[in-house]
Amino acid sequence: RMLDPLVVGDEHYGVARQVQSILQRYKSLQDIIAILGMDELSEEDKQTVARARKIERFLSQPFFVAEVFTGAPGKLVDLADTIKGFKGLCNGDYDHLPEAAFYMVGGIEEAVEKAQRLAAEAA
Repeated sequence: RMLDPLVVGDEHYGVARQVQSILQRYKSLQDIIAILGMDELSEEDKQTVARARKIERFLSQPFFVAEVFTGAPGKLVDLADTIKGFKGLCNGDYDHLPEAAFYMVGGIEEAVEKAQRLAAEAA
């Protein structure tokens, strides 16, 4: 098992486990959402769903090998920046940003910049 704190470090391990937990909770809520809709979820579950959807979008970081298919230039994101971004997503630091800001971006700073651009375009 590569996801071991002795291999990846305590912070990386902790953040990865938080991300897994949020995504697993979201998966377990999907049937409820499909049947009853988002309105029937508790505020905590709505927050979990919103964070999970942002995490899924953030996982779409543009890879160099996908440039041919996406037309988007690949980006290299430092491991520390990736951990910082996912930690912030898990902790709710970016709850105020729209989901679309996390799609096909490199680091978390790029997502924040994209959110600002989206807000400016909408105004």
